[in-house]
Amino acid sequence: MGVYWAQAAAKSFDGKIEIIDLRTLYPLDEELIFTAVKRHGKCLIVTEEQQNNSFAEALAGRISKHCFTFLDAAVEVIGALNLPAVPMNILLEQAMLPNAEKVRERIGELLSS
Repeated sequence: MGVYWAQAAAKSFDGKIEIIDLRTLYPLDEELIFTAVKRHGKCLIVTEEQQNNSFAEALAGRISKHCFTFLDAAVEVIGALNLPAVPMNILLEQAMLPNAEKVRERIGELLSS
């Protein structure tokens, strides 16, 4: 879902962001990721998984390590809230998960930093 949220959010930032869809995590196309981050100087990782101790946070750390001198801001991660389970109530589930609006807000904050 992260790709769809990012694509919807990108409509508010015409031509200012690049979306990379990581269809596979192994092998991870690090060259593609690092090249894009070096080109833009900023990075937001969008994931549907819970953020704490996630692959997304590990990826953010890897990007920070390899692209440190090219970054204009810290690598950001947006993911699900850290709750013990996905709520059964639809409104609580919507509050827990990222969505296009939440991603758009984070992109705006990152671009203005």
